[in-house]
Amino acid sequence: ETRFDFEKDNAGPGYSFEGIREEFNLNGMRSLYGATKLSSEHLVHEYIDMFDIKAVINRFGIIAGPWQMGKMDQGLVGYWIAKHLYGGSLKFFGYKGSGKQLRDALHIDDLCDLVLYELCHMDQLNGKVFNVGGGRDNAFSLLELTQEVQQLSAKQLHVTPVPQEQRADIRMYISDNTYIKKETGWYPKRSLRDILEDTYEWMKNHEEQLKGVLGA
Repeated sequence: ETRFDFEKDNAGPGYSFEGIREEFNLNGMRSLYGATKLSSEHLVHEYIDMFDIKAVINRFGIIAGPWQMGKMDQGLVGYWIAKHLYGGSLKFFGYKGSGKQLRDALHIDDLCDLVLYELCHMDQLNGKVFNVGGGRDNAFSLLELTQEVQQLSAKQLHVTPVPQEQRADIRMYISDNTYIKKETGWYPKRSLRDILEDTYEWMKNHEEQLKGVLGA
């Protein structure tokens, strides 16, 4: 099963039918990567308090779209497209190599729309923490992403499963955008298909410049 299987009225501490909320429990092991993100949040709050600096914290999920130089550990969507377009190999890491781990993707243009709004309304939003992502409508598993990209590129690329799991693997993450929408009116306007098509066209149109970098 690769879908978020919560019932419409199902919710718990920090999660809902729509995904993960801001109050989700952050205690426990996080990985060094995750710990640096949480540490930066604490530092931002200290600067707000001590130096009267205005700031907003956005906890973004996967960001994607044109101009992202995707690689294996960052920029998943762009990386997947680049390998299909320029050639190479892909692997399903985590979740026993099944490709069923779930994420959501946010178009870079939607992100920029939000940041512009926040910059123009900083007095209203100062100090707030938001979960921001593509949301349930833009959620996908790696299996589904592979199918979408293969259809878009008209290319078949074998993906090798890697069954070994890591302690920091997260099987499912979708951003619940309820709070950010309530406070700003913002919500993602670009679909997952928009993200894939825009990224593919950018890579196709700049193949000469990008192939040596993203196809390596």
